[in-house]
Amino acid sequence: MADPVWLLVMFDLPTLTKEQRRTSTAYRNLLLDQGFSRAQLSVYCRYLINGTAALPVINFLKATVPAEGYVRILQLTDRQWAGGWHLFGTKYIEPEAPPDTLLLF
Repeated sequence: MADPVWLLVMFDLPTLTKEQRRTSTAYRNLLLDQGFSRAQLSVYCRYLINGTAALPVINFLKATVPAEGYVRILQLTDRQWAGGWHLFGTKYIEPEAPPDTLLLF
């Protein structure tokens, strides 16, 4: 069985005009609607059960990049994600546990 993965989406979208701000907000909401969590202002992450489950999500994200946007998508194994450091000032924060998966039966 394949290992769980995290998708990390980082983006820069222009926000100089009212229309650009609307587009930026719509993209953030799109990520939230797709099950992503906000890690930072323009960084969102999502836990998936394996890399195969990530493919449709990646394809969807590729198809929805705003015309003036720059989006980077990284796929990390659960082990790589857990090996990261979470710092808030000089305080270390333990990485969060993976979310529970939904069981259907």
